[in-house]
Amino acid sequence: MRIDIVSVFPEFFDSLHVSLLGKAQESGLLDIATHNLRDWTHDVHHSVDDTPVGGGAGMVMKPEVWAECLDELLEVPATSGSAAGTEPQAEPGTVLIFPNPSAPLFSQAAATELSHVKRIVFGCGRYEGIDARVPQYYAQQGIDVAEYSIGDYVLNGGEVAVYAMIEAITRLIPGFMGNPESIVEESYTGDPLLEHRQYTKPATWRGLSVPAVLTSGDHSKVDRYRRDEALERTSRLRPDLIETLECASLDKADRKTLIGLGWEVSSVHPRRVEKKVDR
Repeated sequence: MRIDIVSVFPEFFDSLHVSLLGKAQESGLLDIATHNLRDWTHDVHHSVDDTPVGGGAGMVMKPEVWAECLDELLEVPATSGSAAGTEPQAEPGTVLIFPNPSAPLFSQAAATELSHVKRIVFGCGRYEGIDARVPQYYAQQGIDVAEYSIGDYVLNGGEVAVYAMIEAITRLIPGFMGNPESIVEESYTGDPLLEHRQYTKPATWRGLSVPAVLTSGDHSKVDRYRRDEALERTSRLRPDLIETLECASLDKADRKTLIGLGWEVSSVHPRRVEKKVDR
């Protein structure tokens, strides 16, 4: 996979060359390049922003600077507008992604889908963001454009969000993880459940012991314990995920656990059982 990152702080991504990401690049599995947006400016101050149309605080990143950069990276012919009949030149399998706190949430499902594309170009916004016409224009040119938020909060720029998405996406590429089975039972993989807690040796540490069932040697009991804990943790911390489960796909033990946690499982999706209040 080829990954291009456009930012006014490309040095932010120097750490992409260490750990598993670094090894993936050394092996040729990944090709990651960073680009300084200011390289496409023409004024002495290398300005990439201007005041917002309609007034308001902050600055907005200028579309013409982004256009010169992305036209070159995506090999899209420069035009005076979105002329009808303009054929996009971007390599098939390329996705252009902009982090945006006002966009849909990035998810494990999105990471899985993106792990199969040939190339991703990330655009890191700053200030009040990138002029909204930039993603609109490239979508009109036939480019696959996506905008994602990584949470209900605002960051200083898109770099942190891009780094998080790169980690989530690349670790799903076949050959990236040393042991591919390590990602099979993780949170949000398969059923949308939070992962069970993990332990290692010693069995007792500072007066705290791992659950006895995990040292029993009975693999079926271990699997059931972990499944039940995943259901319990998800019910307690992210009940919205429980509501997305398909009741028809639950086995008898799953149903028993969820009923004990206060869920009704006879419909299409589980739903909370309302507690009766004594008057």
